[in-house]
Amino acid sequence: MGVADVVKEGPGRAFVLCNEAIVRGALEADVKVVSAYPGSPTTEILDTFSEVSPKFDLRMEIASNEKVALETCAGAAMVGHRSITSMKSVGMNVASDSFFSLSYTGVKGGMVVVVADDPQAHSSQTEQDGRPFAPNAYVPMLEPSDPAEAKLMVKRAFELSEKFGVPVMIRTTTRVSHQSGMVELDKLERRPFEKLAWEHPPGRFVTVAESARTFKHALLERTRRIQAEFEASDLNRVATTGSDVGVITSGAGYNYAVDAAKILGITPSILKLGTTYPLPRDLIAGFIKGLKTVIVVEELQPYLELHVHAIAKDANPGLRIFGKWTGHFSEALEYSPDIVVEGMSGALGLKAPVDYKAIMNRAEELKKGLSDRPPTFCPGCPHRATLYALKQATKGMKHILSTDIGCYSMSFLPPLQYGDSLLSMGACLGMAAGMQYAAKEKVVAMIGDSTFYHASLPGLVNAVHHDDDLTLIILDNEVTAMTGQQPHPGSDYGAGNRPTRRLVLEDVLKGFGITDITIVDPYQVKDAVGPMKEALSRKGPNVIISRRACALYADRNKRKRGETIQSNEVDKDVCRRPYTCVRTFHCPAISIDDDDRKSVISKELCDRCDVCAKLCPFGSIRLREGE
Repeated sequence: MGVADVVKEGPGRAFVLCNEAIVRGALEADVKVVSAYPGSPTTEILDTFSEVSPKFDLRMEIASNEKVALETCAGAAMVGHRSITSMKSVGMNVASDSFFSLSYTGVKGGMVVVVADDPQAHSSQTEQDGRPFAPNAYVPMLEPSDPAEAKLMVKRAFELSEKFGVPVMIRTTTRVSHQSGMVELDKLERRPFEKLAWEHPPGRFVTVAESARTFKHALLERTRRIQAEFEASDLNRVATTGSDVGVITSGAGYNYAVDAAKILGITPSILKLGTTYPLPRDLIAGFIKGLKTVIVVEELQPYLELHVHAIAKDANPGLRIFGKWTGHFSEALEYSPDIVVEGMSGALGLKAPVDYKAIMNRAEELKKGLSDRPPTFCPGCPHRATLYALKQATKGMKHILSTDIGCYSMSFLPPLQYGDSLLSMGACLGMAAGMQYAAKEKVVAMIGDSTFYHASLPGLVNAVHHDDDLTLIILDNEVTAMTGQQPHPGSDYGAGNRPTRRLVLEDVLKGFGITDITIVDPYQVKDAVGPMKEALSRKGPNVIISRRACALYADRNKRKRGETIQSNEVDKDVCRRPYTCVRTFHCPAISIDDDDRKSVISKELCDRCDVCAKLCPFGSIRLREGE
């Protein structure tokens, strides 16, 4: 599994991640323009494209946000080149304004939009269901269940896009995106990249007033033609067993349903939908016509279930439909085979072969007494030191901390438990603007550099224009750290490690009219407290920049340069067990020795940021001997 398999000439076979299979499908389809913003569970698509882009004649960029990425791909597709973008479901919120209009104007070259939902909110602020974007925008949607289907659907999506002149959405979920499997590799047949002539009449892609009304009629007709094609599409799979019980499902739900049926020892007929908008209504009607019972297996909203009820009204009025509305499945969290076993067995009046609830209850009992292990900052993370300095600088100061999306989002978790609001990318400034109107306390907003460029610039303009009394702290660590150290506009490189023009953060701020700027180094943690306290005492809007590279990114660069990553150790003869390094700084590289109850530092985890050494009141932390 890896990039080497993605770039194989083919034909052949490879074991790849689903996100890598999506990249392979796009390469086989001769994609020419790629633009995306990182966000799990789609980040590997961007990373893989970035790594392979120097090997292929295509244009790839890591955009400042999802809206810009979608618009970049839209512009290329309007000219006539095939393009692809990827984003997580909440990223589509950012891109949706242009996404809806793009459905009206359409495209010339094929355009694919990969959107991944995150049931269980593994790495997202909500369990948003991205499927309603497709019907609301009248954009066709395909849903793969595994890597092989994902690769096939990407290629079909490009063909479909060009046939009907519309972008095509491919919807995945975390368990599909991060699933691995065998994929057939077709031959890579790619043409050289060349700029094309703009051959469209004036106003061809302008949707306003009368043109918008004309486009609407056209897209409705287009949707009818796509639905007719989907009725016979081999992307939908019907497995009829003669049973009067059926299952309708798609995406990850299909995998769970198949496993659950095997566990229960039943053989229901199964309709697996790969084209989930527009739905093949005749196919669904024909499938349910001879059934007595149908079970709808889908995560998140009852999207399929709603349509099955509507279709059954005419096709099979007596059909018993089990799903979320009957209480057999939940709209919350991620599914698993045991959850689907319970839902299906309850619907069919069967006894599950395993008491899963008892197993989970037993597991919860066994967990009692174990230490909690909440997510934490990496050893050497500059955010830990920034937050320490901020808490010192605000001692005795009543304040509100409006935080944002990034590694620093973990500040509200134990042991820090610091932060008062978090909504979405870039929202901290807008929230802070309202807070400073309404609250007596000092208002502080905190955001990372990548998120700052992604979505906070309008909020900054608003704060400056209205002279809002707030302090913005920008955590400048050179990269988009949370998703794997991808570059952003403040980095000096882009996709494929190509040099780019780096935006200087303080220059951007000055351009917006911010004159009160304080820059601190969080590794010099004691020296940072005073300047931060002074900045917080002044009337805003003003900005504190806490500048230090992401520890993982810095370590990666050290390894590339052949440098040794040094570590610290505790001098046991000097240590008096104040536990400042543990109780106050909370670095995961530091633990307590069971024998003498003194601190001990892991050589494997420590990267010698030296903050703990600066905080130790006895000076017991030093460079490890021999390094």
